[in-house]
Amino acid sequence: MAEMTSYERVMTALRNEEPDRVPHFEWILDRHVREAILPGRSMEEFTLRMGLDAILTQPDIRREEIAPGRYRSEYGIILERTEEEHLFAVDGPIKTLDDLNHYEPPDPLAPWRFESLKRLVATYKGKLAIGVHVNDVFSLPRNLMGFQNWLMTLAAEPDLVRGLVDMSVELNAAYARECARLGADFVFTGDDYASREAPLMSPRTFRELLAPGLKRVFAAFKETGLMTVKHTDGNITPLLDMIADAEPHCLDPIEPVGGITLAGMKQEYGSRFALKGNVDCAHTLTFGTMPQVVEATKQAIAAGAPGGGYICSSSNSIHSKVRPENYLAMWNTIRTYGRYPIQFEPMQTSGAAAAFG
Repeated sequence: MAEMTSYERVMTALRNEEPDRVPHFEWILDRHVREAILPGRSMEEFTLRMGLDAILTQPDIRREEIAPGRYRSEYGIILERTEEEHLFAVDGPIKTLDDLNHYEPPDPLAPWRFESLKRLVATYKGKLAIGVHVNDVFSLPRNLMGFQNWLMTLAAEPDLVRGLVDMSVELNAAYARECARLGADFVFTGDDYASREAPLMSPRTFRELLAPGLKRVFAAFKETGLMTVKHTDGNITPLLDMIADAEPHCLDPIEPVGGITLAGMKQEYGSRFALKGNVDCAHTLTFGTMPQVVEATKQAIAAGAPGGGYICSSSNSIHSKVRPENYLAMWNTIRTYGRYPIQFEPMQTSGAAAAFG
């Protein structure tokens, strides 16, 4: 097969088809890990130097610092800086249905809202797959209410839940339409529905309050022509059929600590959508040895790659505790064993991985 561009490789996999090799990229690749591998490089520079197959952005959301390491976003959400790459939402402006009725969200089409996306499209369109992080029905309501308040609202105040879900659907559909117009290739939603043990709500609650909005928002995304990736960590087994009914093009990250196997997902859902992820970042990439990472990555490729429709990556993100040499071992294994037709021959260790040997 002729060598594909990274754009072609990712889009082929998202169409659940077989590219020239298994694509690889991460939603988050923490600066501590990047710095250990390529000191002084931005995430964009790291993406290019490491040959990752997608470059990512999100709508530009303004925020003001209200205390050291503490911020208020345009949405009125209070965020705190952590040791990880991203800020953490700790509180929000909506606590009651009356609050929601008087709440005015930011303009999703503010003239400066997509400057980051425009720059990536101008530079990388057709070369790298350009993805934009939006939300579906869980994360924005959670952040607007605060996590504990949101969970209690899911159990006790269905009208407030439906109102928040409707607002999230409308806002994120508007984001997606503009992303498509400006030249993005896919959108991905980072809304997590589960812990390692179980979903954060009952299947009945999900079915009645969240699933209808999930179907609407993914239908709106797909109407724009964008490819779609649904991310959710943890043990989502009781919710899987409802997530599948929203018809994403790809599901991520097939988290091992959530009790989900990539082989089982490929067998059960592989004809319905592509799969991404599964190399364990909770234990293997964080505490394992390089040979253990190589074996885990080979197992993921063996389970997910046959027939195409697979993007190999961590089971969540490359967070700050991932050992840099382990990320490089995964990176190198994907390139060594991920070319179609998939074959497992003795591994030749690249210079990048050997540097941490």
